[in-house]
This record gives sequence, structure tokens and C-alpha cells, in this order.
Amino acid sequence: MITRRTLMTAGAGVALTSLIGPGLANAADQPSPEEVFSDKDMPVLGNPDGDVTMVEYFDYQCGYCKQTHPDVMKVVESDGNVRLLMKDWPVFGANSVYAAQAVLGAAEIGKYREAQEALMRARGQLTPQETQRLLVRAGVDMQAVTAAVNKNSKKIGRLLDRNYRQAVGLDFRGTPSFVIGTKLYPGAMDVAELKSAIARARG
Repeated sequence: MITRRTLMTAGAGVALTSLIGPGLANAADQPSPEEVFSDKDMPVLGNPDGDVTMVEYFDYQCGYCKQTHPDVMKVVESDGNVRLLMKDWPVFGANSVYAAQAVLGAAEIGKYREAQEALMRARGQLTPQETQRLLVRAGVDMQAVTAAVNKNSKKIGRLLDRNYRQAVGLDFRGTPSFVIGTKLYPGAMDVAELKSAIARARG
């Protein structure tokens, strides 16, 4: 588990395809585009049939992720043709893992967006008790979430493991980090940068 987070400035991006092969030292750990974009267990936001896929690796306790999130959702919703995958990469310890598991459990009962938004708006440390309180306040049935997590524990655990391996394999250093189209963008992005990256992906 990565315990030290390094924020890198978003720039022009690096072609994803150039990192599959000689771009990184350990080829065995490099994810394929299919693994990044087409995980059947990953909840989808935005337009499921969008012509551009945006992937964000994030942590519910990452302040930069929370600052960026309203811009991400604004761009995705205003564009209307972006498929968004918010991939949990809980690098801030056990509380982050609990939050990720809870929201993925909420996804199993049809409450993914409500649960995710509740935690992304939260301030301060997300203890399990605080995560539960925020989800209940957002109208999420925690008993149903607990049952869903228990029933799908292997599925959720494998998904989090895949997300972690992908983020490390893509050589990301911390959250948030993005894949938009076929390019990598490590670090927080504002509205203009997000729109430019989406336009670049379409171009």
C-alpha cells in the first residue's frame, strides 16, 4: 500500500499506448486499455455509451480529489457524451478502504451516486462511523449496504486490487490521477484542462 502521496501537476498527458511495453520498467504490471476502460464490475457514471471514457483514480480522503470532483461532474454532465469511471484507489489507509467498500456496496443496491457524492462533499477524516453517518443522511440504507458488502466481498476486494495494480502499473504517484481517452494526466485538473483533454481524445 502506498502511504506517501505525491501530487504531480497535470500537463499535456502521456499516451497510454506508449506505456504498454517499453514505457515502464515492469511490463508484467502494466494494465491493458481493456483492463482500464472495460472492467465489468466498475460502476459507470456519465453517459455509458459516451464516445470518450474518463477514468479517475481517487481516494475519498484526498483533499485534491474533493476539490476537483465538482469540476469533473460539471464537465461530464455538460458534455453529455463522456463515460466516467471513478476508480477507488484508497491510498490513505484503512478508513479510505472502508469508505470505498461502503460506496461499492451502495452500488450493489442502486445507490452509488448518492453514496459517492455524500463522501466527496465530506470534510475531515472519514472514520467508519462518519462514513456511515453521511451515507444514512444521504438516504442510503446501511443495513442493506452491509449485507451487500458481505455478499459481494470477494468481488469488491478484487475490484479494489485491480484498481490498485492499474494505478501503480500506470506509474501514477498519487490521487487524483486521470486517464482520458488514451492519455494519462497525473494530478488535479480544472474545468478548462478537463475540456481540453476530452477534446484531445476526440481529435
